[in-house]
Amino acid sequence: MRQHRFQKDLPFSEAEYERRLALTRAAMERAGLEVLLVTDPSNMAWLTAYDGWSFYVHQGVLVFQDADPVWWGRNQDTNGAVRTVWMGDDRVIGYADNYVQSTERHPMEDLAQRLIGMGHEGARLGVEMDNYYFSAKAYMSLAASLPQAKLIDATALVNWQRGIKSAEEIAFMRKAAKISEKIVDGLLERVEPGVAKNAVVAEIQRDAILGVGDDWGDYAAIVPLLPSGSDAAAPHLTWDGRPFNKGEATFFEIAGCYRRYHTPFCRTIFLGEPPDLFLAAEAALVEGLEAGIEAARAGNRACDIANALAAPLERAGIERGARCGYPIGLSYPPDWGERTISLRAEDETVLQPGMTFHFMPGLWMSDWGLEITESILITEDGPAECFCDRPRKMFVKD
Repeated sequence: MRQHRFQKDLPFSEAEYERRLALTRAAMERAGLEVLLVTDPSNMAWLTAYDGWSFYVHQGVLVFQDADPVWWGRNQDTNGAVRTVWMGDDRVIGYADNYVQSTERHPMEDLAQRLIGMGHEGARLGVEMDNYYFSAKAYMSLAASLPQAKLIDATALVNWQRGIKSAEEIAFMRKAAKISEKIVDGLLERVEPGVAKNAVVAEIQRDAILGVGDDWGDYAAIVPLLPSGSDAAAPHLTWDGRPFNKGEATFFEIAGCYRRYHTPFCRTIFLGEPPDLFLAAEAALVEGLEAGIEAARAGNRACDIANALAAPLERAGIERGARCGYPIGLSYPPDWGERTISLRAEDETVLQPGMTFHFMPGLWMSDWGLEITESILITEDGPAECFCDRPRKMFVKD
């Protein structure tokens, strides 16, 4: 080990990064991989601490069994890499700017030459094939430039290693939870009939980034989602300049974020007198949430949470076709989920202490919607712990 490793202002301890690298190398060995190319920025950050808004160009981290990882990307982004990754500066390499968005050459051609120079021209090379950041052109270019190598699908190989959070990671998520609480408290204060949505979103972002105390807020991987009335039937609408209206429900899907760690939290605000339909749905949803949290125990399965939620909803005549949760932690746009386990009836993954989920049983019906969610931690013993501490209900404002 070189002496200048780990001498930077890193989010986590040296032991934490060594833990992550050991988990990844063991997974590589099981998959028969000699080298792994990680292009998901969340996985890059988890392994190396790299943190920069450079994922719009091709970049990645090379993981080896017997040497420190290598960060590879655009030349101008190497300045950010040497300032954020734990590896020595000699493990940061860049490609020339004439590769960027070129019709004549592709950055993967540069990466292939680097691998050949390292003696890995015939390696069993893992690539994250089903990933937002690894394109079909990237795969074709890399395969053509490394004809002796065998490219193997390693989608989510690193993601699965991230599932059980360390104590250091959980501490970050607790900080993010406090920011989520601050955002929700601000919503309850500010949302009124006639107030423009964009004005409220501006305050959401202000609260999110100011953070709580000395715990500053990072940008979230998803922007605030807040459809109202019949638009709340659509789960992923953002905002416009229209005002909130009396007689409508608006759900707010937000997440506090601290040093890239997210704790999502959703609540619904109804302005005026809610109809019986909403009150019945709220009662069934809260009952299902509480049953699901009770079922979210180490040794149970992901499907046990989903099935516990489903029972009271079915009794109320509410059918949900979507999964009701997913793992959370470190993430970059466009998603704060880890893309591994799903809380749904078909997923029999065994729950383990340290796993963290957004338990997200949103109701998106034909012309209305309702979200009341919790981010949860699977504990050593007993039901899951909720990261946030706010009333589990639909808020009503006259």
